[in-house]
Amino acid sequence: MVTLDLRHVASPAVRDLLHLVNHPDFDRAQQQIERLGGCTEPVRLTGRTATVDTTTGEVLRTYTTSDEPTGSLLTGCGNRRASRCPACSRLYAADTYHLIRAGLSGGKTVPDTVRTHPRVFATLTAPSFGPVHNRPTTPGGDIRPCRCRELHERDDALIGTPLNPKTYDYAGAVLFNAHAGALWARFTTYLRRELAAGLGMTQKAAHTVLRISFAKVAEYQKRGLVHFHAVIRLDGPDGSSQPPPSYATVAKLTDAVRAAAERVRITITSDAIGERELSWGQQLDVTEIAAFGTDSELTDQAVAAYVAKYATKSADASGTLDRALYCRPCQGRGATVLPHGTPLPCTACDGTGQARRLPRLAVAQHVRQMIRTCWELGRLPEFSELKLWKWAHMLGFRGHFSTKSRRYSVTLGALRDTRRAWCTDQARTHAGLPEPDADTTLVVGQWNYLGSGHSPGASLLAASVWHRRELERQFAAEGGC
Repeated sequence: MVTLDLRHVASPAVRDLLHLVNHPDFDRAQQQIERLGGCTEPVRLTGRTATVDTTTGEVLRTYTTSDEPTGSLLTGCGNRRASRCPACSRLYAADTYHLIRAGLSGGKTVPDTVRTHPRVFATLTAPSFGPVHNRPTTPGGDIRPCRCRELHERDDALIGTPLNPKTYDYAGAVLFNAHAGALWARFTTYLRRELAAGLGMTQKAAHTVLRISFAKVAEYQKRGLVHFHAVIRLDGPDGSSQPPPSYATVAKLTDAVRAAAERVRITITSDAIGERELSWGQQLDVTEIAAFGTDSELTDQAVAAYVAKYATKSADASGTLDRALYCRPCQGRGATVLPHGTPLPCTACDGTGQARRLPRLAVAQHVRQMIRTCWELGRLPEFSELKLWKWAHMLGFRGHFSTKSRRYSVTLGALRDTRRAWCTDQARTHAGLPEPDADTTLVVGQWNYLGSGHSPGASLLAASVWHRRELERQFAAEGGC
């Protein structure tokens, strides 16, 4: 191996890249990066595997990461946030699309007859916690002045921020985000009750003839509050394989959704902020989902694409952070406790409990105030279970971004297992290895976590892989061949 003199190269990343390119086994290193599709924060593993013939005890094949150019094996980070890893978030969005689409038009173990079931697309929003700058429109689509008497552009940073921050209910906004998951859970409970009442049945009787299936995704509004987009479907008692009775119509489902959303209430009492009643906002939209190929704009394919797009976003879409704010060494406490019980101020955060000081965050003032409110409320005993300090970067929201009922469609885990099996089969075929017999072969392995992320030079390679694949996707979408 030729020793390179790279002292004249100013960039550390370029120096590391040149060292990597001149490695004798660079092709293998590049192959690992290509296989991950440009993942920005891969997990680095060390370990070994051995394939053993259980009948004879013969070791058929072995693999060890010590033979790799970098001494480790790279696996995808699997992060769903596009701001953290565009490559893995694209896979997550694709999986979510197929999950939603299968529950609307069939496929992935769901029968095609599911497309005849009543289904609606519902959007449940947050209530008002004070007037904010917005971009209202007329019924004809013309832009109207905001309450501040200005005509805001679409990308105006003021949109979603309070007109009067001093009177804006930041505590209520944060608590709504923190309880959004509980509001949704109560909504689904009331939905079943309202549907049964609308059909003139008891809940027990309704459960014997129909089932409500759903899939939802959370989205942040410009004002930093979450709302939910949900696909809600009526099935027979066994799920997607059976249609509901003919009297369980889209109209009945729509009325039940509206009535259930109106009923949901959660009351919070605190000595610090008084009593608050949390509920959904008045802007409730419920629209029937049409079959693919119809003239309607809201088809099953359009809904699946819409939901998948928001499944990869997080609070950073509203201008906040995509990483936790609390200090990891002290878990946000500001101190570590010695064995004999004496608290020792954390040196990593200087006792603040914050990995990054609030005044130094590169966020808008409105977002900073929501984060500060999370931190302050999280220290109160009555809100300790919410762990708002832990979810301050999410503006208090601590639920899952996408969820589904059990029998809506296939699971994300099943989709990943199928992809993993396909990749394994492709790799085995490429290496010319025979297909293993599950009855006579056993794979024994030992793996250890080494770290996350690329070296500076490998990061440049990963970025080039992602950029090239994006250009290829764009070319294909534009009709290239």
